Amino acid sequence: MGLLKALAVILAGLAASPAVAEKLDAEIAYETSQAAIGNATSDHVLTDHRGRTLTLAELRGKPLLVSLIFTSCATVCPITADHLRESVLKAQQALGNDAFNILTFGFDASGDRPAQLAGFAGTHRLVEVTNWQIASADPATTEALLTELGFSFRAGAGGFEHVTQTSLLDAEGRVYRQMYGEAFPLPVLLEPLKELVLGIRTTAITAEGLWDRISFLCTVYNPLTGAYRFDYGIFFGIFFGALSLVLTGIVIFRLWLERRRALKRAERGAI
Repeated sequence: MGLLKALAVILAGLAASPAVAEKLDAEIAYETSQAAIGNATSDHVLTDHRGRTLTLAELRGKPLLVSLIFTSCATVCPITADHLRESVLKAQQALGNDAFNILTFGFDASGDRPAQLAGFAGTHRLVEVTNWQIASADPATTEALLTELGFSFRAGAGGFEHVTQTSLLDAEGRVYRQMYGEAFPLPVLLEPLKELVLGIRTTAITAEGLWDRISFLCTVYNPLTGAYRFDYGIFFGIFFGALSLVLTGIVIFRLWLERRRALKRAERGAI
């Protein structure tokens, strides 16, 4: 398995039953998601959790976070929503409550009706957060929007297999950054938001790139739960490997000191 494919497999969180009719091709899903960066999103007409019309045009003028979920999901999507809420609140503390918009979009066009959206929003306290919208759309609009965002999913028994993806759009509605996983670190969200809100660009390795590499090294898929988790055994391996190197270094240093002392004693004896 190539590096890119392994990374994509890690990022593709399964939010449904492991038994699906057609598996996502992880490498293609990841490449599709990354290729969407720079795409302009259209002014799609959505329906929010109150049954009211909401257009993407209304959310222009400031950065927009788009979290992609389906409301009947019982595993990854609720975790994603709760984690994103906490991250958004911290980002708002740093940048201001009105600095950016958030949209939770239900991509199950047949199941994510206003009542279901309202239940999901209430359970996860999303509409309590400033500038947070939750909406869905008809099948044609949903397909068009997901294509623009580079989002991949497949229907299966009891749910969907999909990439756990949050997309960040700039003020003009262009895809600016993709974030993966249900619990990414705060800098993965905050750094690109700073770039858009404050015009600050980082020249060092991006938080997203660093997190992707950490995920590649430290995340494993659990087929019993249909989710990804950190493999803490890797951290133990790194710790004991580093400890071994330190101890080896200490032994070498002590041998060098003893040899140096022996040479000095030999020099004094010769004198």
